[in-house]
Amino acid sequence: MRWREQRAAYRIQVPGPLYCDTSALLKLYVSEPGSDEFNRMVQGREDLFVSDLTVTEVACALARRLRQGAGTLETARLMQHAILERLDGGIYHRVELTRDVHRRAERFLLSLIETPLRAADALHLALATSAHAASLASFDARLGAAARAVGLVTYP
Repeated sequence: MRWREQRAAYRIQVPGPLYCDTSALLKLYVSEPGSDEFNRMVQGREDLFVSDLTVTEVACALARRLRQGAGTLETARLMQHAILERLDGGIYHRVELTRDVHRRAERFLLSLIETPLRAADALHLALATSAHAASLASFDARLGAAARAVGLVTYP
């Protein structure tokens, strides 16, 4: 099987629900390596989970891009508005950052010692597992490793 066929076969096998972290959600709105393939993979899916933590981190990433001279404030605000519209409109399923999610994140931080997680990464992992997601989309290798360690399928 050729490489492209293998990637296509893998793409089909990403089970849902699918939790999107910041690196994944950003690829749906900003053209960067992996954006086109990820957009194709999620197109038409109705099982995407997103948290408000992700939305805030996307705003942070967009602000960083603005400071670096990439894009305009108007475009960044339009992207944030589009994300919030999809989240508030139910296109993305919202996962709430609750006290229980924080406790779960803390357990991950203390139990996944071999995978050094940042607090926000542990929160994303806790959000995904609390939503009973089957998969986690993240372009962060460390978070992907932690997700696999707790039994989630990862993309890419």
